[in-house]
Amino acid sequence: MSDNYAPWFAVAVKPQHEKAVAAQLQSKALESYLPIYRARRRWSDRVKTVELPLFPRYVFCRFGSQERPKVLTTPGVHSIVGFSGKPCPVTEDEIAAIRTLVLSGLPLRVWSCLTVGQRVRVRRGAMEGLEGVLVREKTACRLVVNLELLNRGVAVEIERDVLEPVAA
Repeated sequence: MSDNYAPWFAVAVKPQHEKAVAAQLQSKALESYLPIYRARRRWSDRVKTVELPLFPRYVFCRFGSQERPKVLTTPGVHSIVGFSGKPCPVTEDEIAAIRTLVLSGLPLRVWSCLTVGQRVRVRRGAMEGLEGVLVREKTACRLVVNLELLNRGVAVEIERDVLEPVAA
């Protein structure tokens, strides 16, 4: 494994490549961490429990500056998260908090950060692809969204986990 004093970084990866990238980083003798959670997914003919990344499109990896090329040349890796071209480390405390959360055994739900007035898109279900504006939070899990249909606003109550923010 890499030096225990090397910092952790968030590595941006291709969609649905998190597990493969984590395994490839391990095979390069780099310490990686992919926090996962269990979720129930419904298909037309069945309901199944699946393991999903807690942070889709990201894997955490501990490495020093000399190991950066090993990370960036790993298939499926887009970049190392940073600002102004400089990688931004993730603190040990943040990694420990994520590990504690995952190991707690409590049910986890991944939610996009959404705010009232924000433009959102329905990701799946009967209204998939429709866009609207978040009007209010009804409960912790349900939101009211104003969808524009035929030049009219139609308010609909919808589950939070089927919405995603629309990039400005």
